[in-house]
Amino acid sequence: MSALKIEPTAKWIRGITGDRTVVDTKAAQLVWEHDYYPYWYIPIADVHDPGLPTTALDELPGHVKIEFADVERWFEENEEVFVHPRDPYRRVDAQPSSRHVVVEIDGVVVADSTNPTILYETGLPPRYYLPVADVRMAHLTPTETSTGCPYKGFARYWTVDVGHGPHTDLAWGYDEPLPESAPVKGLICFYNERVTLTIDGERLVVAATTEDR
Repeated sequence: MSALKIEPTAKWIRGITGDRTVVDTKAAQLVWEHDYYPYWYIPIADVHDPGLPTTALDELPGHVKIEFADVERWFEENEEVFVHPRDPYRRVDAQPSSRHVVVEIDGVVVADSTNPTILYETGLPPRYYLPVADVRMAHLTPTETSTGCPYKGFARYWTVDVGHGPHTDLAWGYDEPLPESAPVKGLICFYNERVTLTIDGERLVVAATTEDR
């Protein structure tokens, strides 16, 4: 019996490179090869570019995996998917709040807000996104770093320095988030794990994480 979690998806999956549709299937299987996200396994008959590198799985005869990066654009139905396939069991909720959030770095307050948007994502700690007007932007310097998330979009980063040395890529934000994360557009967030975070007067005790956004 396979130890892998495998289940079908009803979604229409397409992969497009240039002007060619190289994958087109309504019969993909989701396979969790690790705990973080699933992979699509595509029926061989629905792969239309024989030159694409593929990986087979004994548990799924007649299906192959194509690495996400080997195809220029992927779609679920008509919505583009970024970075990797989405996990149907992972949820993102971004909710406005009136909690009082204070962010300190090296003993200096760099943000103070009673208008956060709190983003709850399955498996991750809550993230507190703050209006730019409530962040002391003089301490922040934009960097060239960019990362992608299939649930939120592409983030940009800031290094924070309050006079005791730089904290590289400590803050981030989404200029054009994906629809499910639209409420955090234009806001700034700091890693809970790397700052002193006080919520409604109580210091937040944060467990160690992989620092996923």
